[in-house]
Amino acid sequence: GRSPARLDLAGGWTDTPPFCLQAGGSVLNVAVLLNGQPPIQVFVRPTTESCIQLRSIDLGSSETVNTFEELADFRNPRGHFSLPKAALAMAGFLPEFFAGKRYRSLRTQLTALGGGLEISLLSAVPKGSGLGTSSILAATILATLNRACGLGWDDLDLYNRVLGVEQLLTTGGGWQDQAGAIFPGLKFIETQSGPTQQPSVRYLPTQLLGPDILNRQLLLYYTGATRMAKGILQEIVRDMFLGRADTLRTLEAIRANARRLYHDLHGGDPRAVQRSIARSWELNKQLDPGTTTPEIERIIALCGTDLAACKLLGAGGGGYMLICAQDAAAGHRIREQ
Repeated sequence: GRSPARLDLAGGWTDTPPFCLQAGGSVLNVAVLLNGQPPIQVFVRPTTESCIQLRSIDLGSSETVNTFEELADFRNPRGHFSLPKAALAMAGFLPEFFAGKRYRSLRTQLTALGGGLEISLLSAVPKGSGLGTSSILAATILATLNRACGLGWDDLDLYNRVLGVEQLLTTGGGWQDQAGAIFPGLKFIETQSGPTQQPSVRYLPTQLLGPDILNRQLLLYYTGATRMAKGILQEIVRDMFLGRADTLRTLEAIRANARRLYHDLHGGDPRAVQRSIARSWELNKQLDPGTTTPEIERIIALCGTDLAACKLLGAGGGGYMLICAQDAAAGHRIREQ
């Protein structure tokens, strides 16, 4: 399985429960390759040993899982293999997630399957990147297990099961990251209020972000700072549950801005698009002042008048920054700076 990263342009946080359950969510994002490659990759192959071997290529670590108890140890989101363990549970390798006859042990279940599994993970972006890495990795693991084990899931099943994996990990979160990768290209995604968050996807022409724009006028910059999304998420979700009026007003404005950007992209006015992206950044800071830091503000100041708009991707506080330059020449100067 190989997946793109996602760049969220507008609407982030409206996809997060309980807001999306009460009011529906609206996000606009784009799936991208990094250095011409899908940056998140998963390899699954059968083995003759009745165990599950987990390997992280980028972290240089490995773990062998022999029992249900070892597989159930996925509630530490900082663990190297918490995510694949939760995905394996969701795929039926823990008794409480298996619809058929329960097996006495993991070894017995794997023997019935015909052998063990070796799962290798590769993420070419760091944790805390803001590119949706964890949710997209979960979707990629599930999609690869789906094919390897013949589970028969479609894209909507994967989308929903990632939400389940995040609940198992206690990280929570919304649906835009996996939707951003599962559904390709540049798109506007909406859900309606209610417990079932079925995505409605409206695709935009990819030439709106053509080669004259990407990597010349629209740039990705890694700030070098990371911030775990779980902490930010807990603060904002708490305010959602408490029904804080200013939080709910900001979330409504974030959703309206995503819809505005959708129309701006259709209209083909680059200045209007830049204004909506800049508005997205201002609204994120309004929702959570910790979205930016003095270090981030110094990076922005270095761009000077060549900068038309920018925003941190994901929950903020660090990771990757999306930079919109005034034109291609300004983009070159920002890159040099």
